[in-house]
Amino acid sequence: ADDYLTKPFKRQELLLAISKGLSAWRLRQQNQQLTEQLSEQQQLVELIGHAPCMQQLFQRINRISASHATVLISGESGTGKELAARALHQLSGRKGPFIAINCGAIPEQLAEAELFGAEKGAYTGAHQSKAGKFEAANGGTLFLDEVAELPAALQAKLLRLLQEGKVTRLGSHQEISLDVRLIAASHQDLAQAVQEGRFREDLFYRLNVVPLHMPALRERREDIPRLIQHFLQKSQQRYQLPAAELSKAALRQLMDYPWPGNVRELANRIERFVLLADERELLADLNTAATVSSGFVLPAEGLNWQQHERDCLLQALSRSNGNRAQAAKLLQLPYKAFLYRLEKYQLG
Repeated sequence: ADDYLTKPFKRQELLLAISKGLSAWRLRQQNQQLTEQLSEQQQLVELIGHAPCMQQLFQRINRISASHATVLISGESGTGKELAARALHQLSGRKGPFIAINCGAIPEQLAEAELFGAEKGAYTGAHQSKAGKFEAANGGTLFLDEVAELPAALQAKLLRLLQEGKVTRLGSHQEISLDVRLIAASHQDLAQAVQEGRFREDLFYRLNVVPLHMPALRERREDIPRLIQHFLQKSQQRYQLPAAELSKAALRQLMDYPWPGNVRELANRIERFVLLADERELLADLNTAATVSSGFVLPAEGLNWQQHERDCLLQALSRSNGNRAQAAKLLQLPYKAFLYRLEKYQLG
């Protein structure tokens, strides 16, 4: 009971007791909601962040997790794309497994059998029938990392699977119906890959039903102290080592570092620090690495990027006497990408 009244009681005392009871009930409801939200936050695997961009990401993941929609996750290497995919699966309520595969790590000649399965004798060395990753993920989620690396023939087969929800093993004509949620990811710009003819446009739209973008660590520096603490505790528990402490000066240097390898690089550095307990080694190459990662310094007043890119194209053409192939090499661009930019700025 939240309150009690002794008889006889006045009407105002009754109303006050009811008001207090309602307030207590609302408070319990709010506490329950907060507990559920914290529980959901814990389910987001190791996705940690209080920066506004991360809070938006968490809200988006929570909103789309229960649907069967295909999700395309973009972001630089090391930003946690697989962690986001795992969070989507964990919050989805799907009973099947979560299976992750890196498309860039599969030999091209084995990629079709690895993804779609193969019957006995379908290729040299196929001594028995084998289920592919899609079949293995039936009822669950399949995460295709670096999907831009898929060969063109497999892009067509993946498109058909997304359209019909069926898979045909290599060496078979029998279709197998599947219930698999597909999540794809790439550190490349897939829209640009479509423009350059490296990725199917129809497949891109099939994958990009719900886009998720993982922010780079330099875009959410306020999360670095929390991430450091998380990785310190994780490594200490893993190796059963005493707590290591960072000085304030070291923390400032870690905050100022641009982290080209993002959260993965931070995790590796903190793990090494816990093992060696050497702050000097942790910080030794930070300034050098930051300098090597980019020789360009953005002017304080900023710049007009489109004008800058156009000027680079014109200078490359001028230096190569109009030879487009040589100009593309000067800018270290694929030839098709170079032609696309010439057309974009009407320099053809």
